[in-house]
Amino acid sequence: MHNIPLLTLAGVTMTRDGRNILENIDLTVGAGEIVTLIGQNGAGKSTLAKVALGLLRPDRGTVTPKPDLRIGYQPQRLNIDRSLPLSVKRFLTLTQRASDSTLRDVLDQVGMADFFDDSVHNLSGGELQRVMLARALLRRPELLVLDEPTQNVDMAGAVELYKLIVRLRDTTGCGVLLVSHDLNVVMAQTTRVYCLNGHVCCSGRPADVSRDPEFQRLFGPAAVEMLAIYPHAHDHVHRPGEHHHHHDHAQHDDGHHHA
Repeated sequence: MHNIPLLTLAGVTMTRDGRNILENIDLTVGAGEIVTLIGQNGAGKSTLAKVALGLLRPDRGTVTPKPDLRIGYQPQRLNIDRSLPLSVKRFLTLTQRASDSTLRDVLDQVGMADFFDDSVHNLSGGELQRVMLARALLRRPELLVLDEPTQNVDMAGAVELYKLIVRLRDTTGCGVLLVSHDLNVVMAQTTRVYCLNGHVCCSGRPADVSRDPEFQRLFGPAAVEMLAIYPHAHDHVHRPGEHHHHHDHAQHDDGHHHA
């Protein structure tokens, strides 16, 4: 199942107005993995998601999807004209056709089966995010790309959405590429987290990233405490400038990039 990555980015660089928005990014997502991109506004997270989707071409570097990769995308923003009547059913079929039974099935997967004929304008923030997630599931994706799936949702709602995303991963075996600014909840089930600041300033398991000095400088001590509440698989600490010792198992060291 994990033999071929679903998506591999190598050396991806994007330049705008003489400034690198993305700089030499390497990133992989495998089946069943949840890979999270974190970073402040303007760090390039949404741009990187669009590069991963093939919506933007990088100035340098390569983006290699698995052949015939099916991707489901939940964009960050939807501009829905509030004056137009728009049912959940109609919303799901704006960009692709599907039978009613398929539509009911994806709504059922996200706990929204009862909302088939409701107006999207009447949905709460969390309900709309679930419907957008249902739309991303329509193509039976092998990879879900979710850009800020917990925006406009309170903390409890965010936790519920993350549980739902984990459940979808568990039931379908899909990989997930998740863009988030939501440091406090995102970490619980993440396989790897990449902290973006134009370049990848640090990556690895959440517990390692929380100890990285550049992460601490970018996000401050409060974020470190939030990250640190999740259990992690190992107890060694990487101090600035410390090299990995031979007794550290390789699987713990995947993808620590220090700028």
